[in-house]
Amino acid sequence: MKVDANVAALGAARMADAVANSFLVVVLPLYVASGQMGGTLFGLTGAAATGVILSGFGFFNAALQPFAGHLSDRAGRRKLFVVGGLIAVCALSLVYSFAHSYVTVLLVRLGQGAAAAFTITASIALVNELSARENRGANMGTYNSLRLVGFGAGPLAAGFLVESGPYRMFGRRITGYDAAFYLAAFGALLSVALVTRLVKEPPRAAGVQPGAFRLALRASEGSHVLDPIFALGIATLLMTSSISLLSPLEKQVNARLGQTPFWFGLEFAAFVFSLSALQPIVGSWSDRWGRRRFIVAGLVLLAPATMAVGLAGSPWWMVAARMAQGIAGALVFAPALALGGDLVRKGASGAQLSVLTMGFGIGISVGQISAGFLVRWGFIVPFAAAAALALAAAFVVWREAVEPPARGGGGTRR
Repeated sequence: MKVDANVAALGAARMADAVANSFLVVVLPLYVASGQMGGTLFGLTGAAATGVILSGFGFFNAALQPFAGHLSDRAGRRKLFVVGGLIAVCALSLVYSFAHSYVTVLLVRLGQGAAAAFTITASIALVNELSARENRGANMGTYNSLRLVGFGAGPLAAGFLVESGPYRMFGRRITGYDAAFYLAAFGALLSVALVTRLVKEPPRAAGVQPGAFRLALRASEGSHVLDPIFALGIATLLMTSSISLLSPLEKQVNARLGQTPFWFGLEFAAFVFSLSALQPIVGSWSDRWGRRRFIVAGLVLLAPATMAVGLAGSPWWMVAARMAQGIAGALVFAPALALGGDLVRKGASGAQLSVLTMGFGIGISVGQISAGFLVRWGFIVPFAAAAALALAAAFVVWREAVEPPARGGGGTRR
């Protein structure tokens, strides 16, 4: 498995801010439900308000990603966008300590979504440009794996911090929530230092220009209906909507299974760790045996795994179901990014690969907001709907996401 040293360094750097960001996945639902929030959010409270706040990050982030990606394409300086976004995430993490209304928390989360749009698109474009066709899957898998290790470790630490608070720091009493927000800011700042010090950006090839801003939806030739990158974006959206249903239901899950927030953090981490452990391996396999077969297999497996999450009757059952979701996600995510990288136009990695990262963000938001509303008709309902959509996504990829026939280096669109 051949992995570029700069890709590994970027993944390690992003691991630090992923720890920070994943704190908020566990902490924000508890913070919103803690009784410290004033007013309502457009008339909503409870799980519905939590779903809107969590999903607001993803929707706003996703909406800005194509524009952020195109700006980094035009500038040709990916590191500048990565570092700038991380600095903004750091500053806004500190603001949560002063946010005591639903609306204020939502605004801060939207600001973080905007900042993350620049970091995400520039990071993926940088990985793609550091890769050739024969090692793109391994590079994408390694980068995502390192980043997700941090994302999985954060919830465990966050649950422990909230349960163990309050604390005294420099003679001042701080709550468990504040401690989590401060550590989130520190993680983003550490990531800034690591990216600045360790990651070297490749020079732009002579004569390569990003071209006009354009996102294709329909196939330009052949018997296919959808552009293959757009088809991969749809599959990514439906996959991530399945895996994100649990976050806004933390309170209901803890009550249903008779568990503490620490167990919920462990269940969240089980998914992330199984996903991160397998991604480099699956990515490397896709370099040798093709991308699409792994993506389709992962989406088919995701359907029963998601149903198992909705049917879980004990904490250990939930851990096992989340691990199965992680295995399915590993079969999908790195090969999908690698296939997208194989297909993009030179100099346009930021804008075109934003279709996949945008699908990832929108999918998380769709899952979070739909869970808060669909759970009213029964706990199993959101999970059953997501399982059906995973099978639909498998058909879309099988039908529309064609692979380029050549096995040369580079990332040239057919």
